[in-house]
Amino acid sequence: MTTLDKTSAKAAMRSFIEQHFDQQVDALARLVQCPSDNPPGDCTPHALVSAQWLSSMGFVVEHHEVPVEQAQQHGMRSVTNLIVRETFGSGGPVIALNAHGDVVPPGEGWTDSPYSGVVRDGWLYGRGAAVSKSDFTTYAYALSALKNLAQEQGVALQGQVELHFTYDEETGGLTGPGWLLQQGLTHPDYVLSAAFSHQVVVAHNGCLHLEITLRGKSAHAAWPDTGHDAIEACVPLMSTLYRYRDSLAEHPSATPGISHPTLVVGLIKGGINTNVVPDTLTLRVDRRIVPEEVPEQVEAELRQVVADAVAALPGISAEVTQILLARPFKPVPGAQALTELVCREGSAVLGTPVTPVGVPLYTDARLYCEAGIPTVMYGAGPATLLAANGHRANERVPLRELQLTTQVVANVLLELLAA
Repeated sequence: MTTLDKTSAKAAMRSFIEQHFDQQVDALARLVQCPSDNPPGDCTPHALVSAQWLSSMGFVVEHHEVPVEQAQQHGMRSVTNLIVRETFGSGGPVIALNAHGDVVPPGEGWTDSPYSGVVRDGWLYGRGAAVSKSDFTTYAYALSALKNLAQEQGVALQGQVELHFTYDEETGGLTGPGWLLQQGLTHPDYVLSAAFSHQVVVAHNGCLHLEITLRGKSAHAAWPDTGHDAIEACVPLMSTLYRYRDSLAEHPSATPGISHPTLVVGLIKGGINTNVVPDTLTLRVDRRIVPEEVPEQVEAELRQVVADAVAALPGISAEVTQILLARPFKPVPGAQALTELVCREGSAVLGTPVTPVGVPLYTDARLYCEAGIPTVMYGAGPATLLAANGHRANERVPLRELQLTTQVVANVLLELLAA
């Protein structure tokens, strides 16, 4: 084994990435062209396509199928997570690169098919192009460049790189990274998880979803006073919830990029027929939890808000069920050094400052953090989710950032594994 200076090694990897970039774009187009909408969450077919592509790159691919019953408990029809492990020398750290292949349904308003993978004006379009099928290719080609450096040029490296390609981020991640960790299938020392190119995400909100069912008493619409109207009861409850929402602005987060806790009533369902006093109504509430908050306290507080509002409504009761509790993502010991490394390499390659930030979203990266693993989020994409049209029509990823970010990730891996 020989030792190259890092500048020469990074130049060699950059050359490899440039030479193979057309293949990387073609691979991303194929991944976009294979639907993996969640819901319905039948994602194993996409995992098989991804595994075939990874195998064609010379990787050994592990298939880890989540039992159907467990997948269904989390709103999925099928989940097959993929792991690739590449070992360099003996000893050294284990670095996991995690991206998710499940995507939100496409919706309306697309210029081309949401599964086109078309390239136009330097952008590749399609559902999942930015979030986060792009980082399947970012991470795979960064690892391939590192592997080529070790095998073809004999550069000494120590450690292991794992690709974690998972399939339930849109429903919380518990059958993706959560399941891989719970099953003891991976024990990384550091994690990079999918994000965008111009910032390193070091913190994000948590999320609480509660289902509130109001129960009254049905009656004939001709004698409404003989029943208790669940829809009518929803009016004062909604007013209370929105007053509570407005009060959250008084509790700003100290995390850059995150403003304050928020609340949205996202779903309402109720009623029997037009001529019947409704006896039930169901709400779904989304409460975002900033990194400074304690999730259990947030849930207790919101449940009390509902209880107090319903107590004043004759003939009405409420059942509150937790649907999701995703904890905030925040730095753990060791994450600061990883953040500084990614920011430094990103700034050098992109030629513009890459800085740490928090975001109000929630992702499955939090699950690595909860396991005590230093984790940051970094991947291919434009400056903002809005520019990428993330979760909207005409989702897209800029090819320039796709190539440069692949170089950044390869450089980070080299720095972590350099013997």
